[in-house]
Amino acid sequence: MFAYELHRARHADLVRQAEAHRLAGLVRNGRRARRTTVRRPGGNGPEGPVNSTGDSPRSRFARAA
Repeated sequence: MFAYELHRARHADLVRQAEAHRLAGLVRNGRRARRTTVRRPGGNGPEGPVNSTGDSPRSRFARAA
């Protein structure tokens, strides 16, 4: 029974450690994402426009015969 209790305690420690590691990664990535969003010109977020030409998608293709 003692080995099982040691196993359960170790498992609980590993779960707590993994959760702390995951939360630290989220905080680290959240800060990085916030910093890059602030630095972008025009206030565009990470999902901004791909091209800045402003033309419509239809004007890029030739007319079909």
